[in-house]
Amino acid sequence: MSEYFIPALEPKATQGNLTNLVAERAWFEPERILVSRPLGDGWQPVSAREFEAEIRATAKGLIASGIGLGDRVAIMARTRYEWTVLDFAIWFAGAVTVPIFETSSPEQVDWILSDSASVAIIVETPQLRETVNPVLNSNVKNCWVITENVLAQLAYLGRDISDQEIDNRRNALTPDSLATLIYTSGTTGKPKGVSLTHGNFLSECGNVVMGAADLFMKAGGSTLLFLPVAHVFGRMVQIGAIRAGLHLAHCPDPVGRLPIDLASFKPTFVLAVPRIFEKVYNGAEAKAEAAGKGAIFRKAAAIAVEYSKSLDNGGPSLTLKLKHGLFDKLVYSKIRHGLGGRVEATISGGAPLGERLGHFYRGAGVRILEGYGLTETTAGATLNLSTAHKVGSVGKPIPGTTIKIADDGEVLIKGPIVMQGYWQNDAANKEVFTDDGYFRSGDLGKLDEEGFLYIVGRKKELIVTSGGKNVAPEVLEDRLRAHPLVSQCIVVGDNQPYIAALVTIDPDAIKGWITANKKDGASLAELTNDPDLIAVIQTAVDEANKAVSRAESIRKFTILPVDFTIAGGHLTAKLSVKRHVVHKEFAAEIAELFG
Repeated sequence: MSEYFIPALEPKATQGNLTNLVAERAWFEPERILVSRPLGDGWQPVSAREFEAEIRATAKGLIASGIGLGDRVAIMARTRYEWTVLDFAIWFAGAVTVPIFETSSPEQVDWILSDSASVAIIVETPQLRETVNPVLNSNVKNCWVITENVLAQLAYLGRDISDQEIDNRRNALTPDSLATLIYTSGTTGKPKGVSLTHGNFLSECGNVVMGAADLFMKAGGSTLLFLPVAHVFGRMVQIGAIRAGLHLAHCPDPVGRLPIDLASFKPTFVLAVPRIFEKVYNGAEAKAEAAGKGAIFRKAAAIAVEYSKSLDNGGPSLTLKLKHGLFDKLVYSKIRHGLGGRVEATISGGAPLGERLGHFYRGAGVRILEGYGLTETTAGATLNLSTAHKVGSVGKPIPGTTIKIADDGEVLIKGPIVMQGYWQNDAANKEVFTDDGYFRSGDLGKLDEEGFLYIVGRKKELIVTSGGKNVAPEVLEDRLRAHPLVSQCIVVGDNQPYIAALVTIDPDAIKGWITANKKDGASLAELTNDPDLIAVIQTAVDEANKAVSRAESIRKFTILPVDFTIAGGHLTAKLSVKRHVVHKEFAAEIAELFG
């Protein structure tokens, strides 16, 4: 099958905007607990009425500070309650939100603020204010700090702004109004601003919520948001939860606080990237190993996979049921407890999950519904559902979306979830849209006879880590090659927890270095492990890392004993690295970087 379409469950919006999601909830269900904010070691419930009041007060402060209709306002912070309030407040003020990862480098912040012409920025901490201050341009009139009680500050500033002014701003927005500019890595050094409208999010959230109503609209349902809200997936979770009335809480520190917050908030449903599921699995295995029960854990994992696969093939045998029941008490219950104890299902996106992990979790009683999408498609373009699920696939198109496979295998996407275009970048827009309006994903895939999509490779060279972070390798590679001793390099880390690099040494430049450092007689193979040369290359890596965020930075590298050449088959005639050749020839070295 080369094309598959599912009719929309919720028609494309012709009026309204994202502010209605909060305003209508506050009007019709004012006392419904919509959000909980952290309070000590627990949570403080916030009703729909209280939530809207805080958003309105914040929006008034933005207006009093000179934020106009259509102005861009940047937010640079971790996932937290204030992020969601500020996001909706910016929309209530009629403006546009520009997310910036809190790990972004000053270079990246400078580019995003300049390209978007943002008039204000809200950062999380005084330390981040120090980071951005040197790159603030004349357009940026205000820089607020969340931890300096920004919501109260803005509420005070806006005390004289009327509710009518807020309503006038809200009512000026239509489904076609720009809601956000999300900057995403491309194949060049400059991130492109993805223009997403209010209508894009309304279509995405409406059809996903209705399509997975048993999860999103479950009575007493709740979700803990720990994905970066600066990422489109986290943003969709935030807006989708408000749209569905799903009780929402935030976790700003997935590394340090996630287990604690999962245990105290006990969500029924979580949305995450594969790295989270890998960490829960690896942590459980390591704990079992330390207790001398590693063999039992591995046997339990094998039974979980076998049990899950049997569900697609006539069901488990009596023997398998008995084994599964035993391990449920010994192992699987602890896995579920690690996710808070009440999680029944999850959605995974941002990077490939892997069939084995999908089967393991389903066998352990936590169904992971894998989906697929991009920033340019307002997050999910396809999704597995409880009622239509194939482990290993990324599901069927979300309602209202068409998935088409081009002649060369590229996944093409069309529908109301597809972006308006790249911000002020006509050349890039011509490249990514076909003549008949399909978005070129850059990924290779296939559709089965039932419309389930399987991603089989990547046409573009963008690296996606297991945490779902997009990394453009050229940015780092260009910087690394700028060092005189570096001949070639290739950044690796697709579906891995971090970024690493293979580096080759310039055979001419190394001669002078050998003499200067009294390494006469040493072969290049010997020098690859020389502490002095490694230290020099580390300085080149450190310099390259200045151009990117911490999540995109090179954590490890290895120096190869040979250079990449045309004769060796590593380079094209125009001296471009043949990535697939290098990956194959140096597979062992790459594996060691992540071992």
